[in-house]
Amino acid sequence: MQKRVITALMVLAGASLGISLMPIAWQAIGQTQNEWLNNNITNSLLGALIFFLLSLLLAKYIAAGIRKIEEKLSELSLTYLLFGAIGSIIGLMIGVIVSIPFYNWDIPFINGIAPILVMVLLGYLGFQIGTTRIDEWKKVFAPKNKKAEPQEQDEQQMLERKIADHFHKYKILDTSVIIDGRIYDIAKTGFLEGVLLIPNFVLYELQYIADSGDSLKRVRGRRGLDILNALQKEEGIAVEMYEGDFEDISEVDSKLIKLAKLLDGVVVTNDYNLNKVSEFQNVPVLNINALANAVKPVVIPGESMHVLVVKAGTERQQGVAYLDDGTMVVVEDGQHYMNEHIEVIVTSALQTAAGRMIFAKPAHSGRGIDNKEGSKSEK
Repeated sequence: MQKRVITALMVLAGASLGISLMPIAWQAIGQTQNEWLNNNITNSLLGALIFFLLSLLLAKYIAAGIRKIEEKLSELSLTYLLFGAIGSIIGLMIGVIVSIPFYNWDIPFINGIAPILVMVLLGYLGFQIGTTRIDEWKKVFAPKNKKAEPQEQDEQQMLERKIADHFHKYKILDTSVIIDGRIYDIAKTGFLEGVLLIPNFVLYELQYIADSGDSLKRVRGRRGLDILNALQKEEGIAVEMYEGDFEDISEVDSKLIKLAKLLDGVVVTNDYNLNKVSEFQNVPVLNINALANAVKPVVIPGESMHVLVVKAGTERQQGVAYLDDGTMVVVEDGQHYMNEHIEVIVTSALQTAAGRMIFAKPAHSGRGIDNKEGSKSEK
């Protein structure tokens, strides 16, 4: 649809230019008196045809340029664009007035190029002044209220302080904290205030993980998408999408940090490395694992669970399994049950800033020990 609109506009422009410029072409080849060629209908049709052929070559490039401009504009605030447009219009109007004397000079460069340069320069200066002093312009155009009584002034100051104190920054979620799933429970309880912001590049990464050939990654990716759907359907939780992207940056973590700086937001994560990089770049960060350190662990010693042992551990005979949220479970003697679903008993749980680790042993091994001890006591 966009390409058709561009083609139609180019055809109209070609018809208009054909009426204006084709007589010059006929004059150059000595066909000025030929009324069959040199008439408005023929000139407009020829101009439209030429620009139609050009649109077949240029329409896709023009459409791509328009999309890039839309992406850049979507990253800018409405206030920035409004004051920039007003500044540019005022600058162009001043440029037109200043350029009037140049048209009266019979010098080719001065009366032709100089007015254009002056208007472009003053338009740019107007845009810069309009966008770099937004706060000052707001004060100029803000309505001036009459002097209020001292009591009203005190109430107004208190109200302004309350608004500033209760201002909530965007909470920008990263991929790991969405897959973790605990963000839904935290937001549902109301401890996480403000708007949860989901960037498009995080959603694309979740979709890529959900389509992975690795079954473990696929389960984690689908879990993350389910958490996002649950957050969006919850009435008490405000969730917004950020449509923009930073094409010059390839890593998602770097994009998150840049977005947090751009929106003055807070990064919500449980990624230890992202947490440290955010702190180094003075970006506010909320670490779910740091929050978990202040509360009781999710599992307690003696609790049983079913896990799939997927790989060998660092110590002898250890096996490693993972819960749906990515929590590592170290199973004692787990190498004997590689790629098997087994029931394990939790022996201890360790919570660090880098994440949570659960230590467990196979359930039947505990029963075996108890049986041996029981047989010894009977004897």
